[in-house]
Amino acid sequence: MLLRGLRISLLAGACLTATAPAAADTLKDALNGAYRTNPTLEAARAQQRATDENVPIQRAAGLPSLSANGTYTEYLKQSSGNSFVSPERSATGQVSLTVPIYQGGAVRNGIHGAETRDLAGRASLRGSESSLFSQVTAAYMDVILQEAVVGLNTNNVNVLTVNLESTRDQFEIGSLTRTDVAQSEARLALAQGDLRTAQSNLISARERYIQLVGKAPENLAPPPPLPGLPGSVTEAVTVATKNNPDLIAAQENADAAGFDTAAAGAARLPRVNLFVNGNGTDYLGSAGSSLIPGAVKNFTTTAQAGAQITIPLYQGGKPAAQERQAQSRESQAIEQVVATERSVVQQVRAAYAAWQASNEIIASTQTAVAAAELSLEGTRAEQTVGTRQILDILNAEQELLQAQVQLVTARRNAYVAGFSLLAAMGRAEARDLGLEDQGPLYDPVVNYDRVKNNVWDWSHDKDPVTHSTRTVDIPPQDATIPAQEQPAGSSNAAAG
Repeated sequence: MLLRGLRISLLAGACLTATAPAAADTLKDALNGAYRTNPTLEAARAQQRATDENVPIQRAAGLPSLSANGTYTEYLKQSSGNSFVSPERSATGQVSLTVPIYQGGAVRNGIHGAETRDLAGRASLRGSESSLFSQVTAAYMDVILQEAVVGLNTNNVNVLTVNLESTRDQFEIGSLTRTDVAQSEARLALAQGDLRTAQSNLISARERYIQLVGKAPENLAPPPPLPGLPGSVTEAVTVATKNNPDLIAAQENADAAGFDTAAAGAARLPRVNLFVNGNGTDYLGSAGSSLIPGAVKNFTTTAQAGAQITIPLYQGGKPAAQERQAQSRESQAIEQVVATERSVVQQVRAAYAAWQASNEIIASTQTAVAAAELSLEGTRAEQTVGTRQILDILNAEQELLQAQVQLVTARRNAYVAGFSLLAAMGRAEARDLGLEDQGPLYDPVVNYDRVKNNVWDWSHDKDPVTHSTRTVDIPPQDATIPAQEQPAGSSNAAAG
């Protein structure tokens, strides 16, 4: 139900665009765009398809093999004593069929290891998807944040420009001093620099969005709420240790390493093969003597069938070394499970703490914004009666701006931390997000089922082509903000 909640929430995000411009993008649009066109994810899928092929490769070692060879020979010199029967040339053909019967368990364990690694690869692919979705969500929220910061700084520059004009007017009539004018000029210059920095950050955020999603952001809609967030950090860790794809992949890789150890030990055991050989030799009419025609046959055939057993007696310690090597790699994989689990626990706890802290910061900063607005209003009123200085107004405006920026930043951080928490818990994957509504989802099992039993040597796929989209033709981004994206709550816009 929690997974369906996340999907429904992102579906609802599309509804937020009902009052927005027709070209507006939603978070679901961004996630779907990255899912369909991101080259990093396409590469991960190709890597998984390569992993799929390890299963038929391992299985081939236990299947019959059929080979043929032919030889043409010219006898340049013959012994004079054998000239009666010696041929001048010959053509020989041979066909061999070998059927493995027993190989000490190497084939069986090799297949099991490849199948287990394929499961690990699927989990890793899920992890790649979740990681990409987290990056896209952060990029989406960064664009919204930087647009808000640019809007706030633009508004601040406008307010300080009006303040400076008013200060100069009052200086001309002797109500204020040159110091008041200088303070207003300095604060405006700093605000203009801050605005330029914010504009640069917005351009960087938009370009990062293009890199991940494959298209430019257009009037990004507010993201939908994130459902299914845990009630406690303990609950989050419990879910993550069961569902985190990276941890599942590490566990599957450890199991596969165990099969590798068993396969390495099989090198000490006997091997049994059945074989059938057929040979044909044609002397091309050059055998025998013209004195007794037909005395020697110019074409002969032979056939053999049997069983062959190979019993290793001594191999210079190679099997033992290979088994010890496999055991060490198995030990490495086992330790990597614990290392991955530690990493997952750290990620979950850190994301939970960041999410909680950001929510608390939102609450406190909302209070700070309201207080700063009231403070600015009161400071302006007191300055008109002479109990406050111009510097007091400038400071009050700066405090309000800082509180507003901190508020929009906290909202961005809370959302990103919440999504990262869901991703670490294994609850932010394509099906959880409802992306199947935009087209069929990539299913790695389809390719696995296609190739796992393919035993034809001459089968091959089409030449690879690029599936991801390029971004070189997308125009460079600027810091322009659509009018409807100007941040609300900028009450100091009317000050002056």
